[in-house]
Amino acid sequence: MVSKKVVIKNPTGLHLRPAGILCKTAMQFKSLITFTFGATTSNAKSVLSVLGACVKSGDEIELICSGVDEELALKTLVDAIDNGLGE
Repeated sequence: MVSKKVVIKNPTGLHLRPAGILCKTAMQFKSLITFTFGATTSNAKSVLSVLGACVKSGDEIELICSGVDEELALKTLVDAIDNGLGE
């Protein structure tokens, strides 16, 4: 298991479009990919779960990847978030 804290830089947070990009990116990997925000843990491969976390711009989440391709999954997701998830 690997994890890393990242700050959401999108001006509107994880609304539908960036949440979809996050999920699409996460689904490329076999690993279990979740993130924690506050007291909640969300499945990064589920758009509804990501939207339900209500993550806003400037919020810090902790990505957690566990599985055969966990290192690559974590690096790819952190890069996608750092690059604004398409925004």
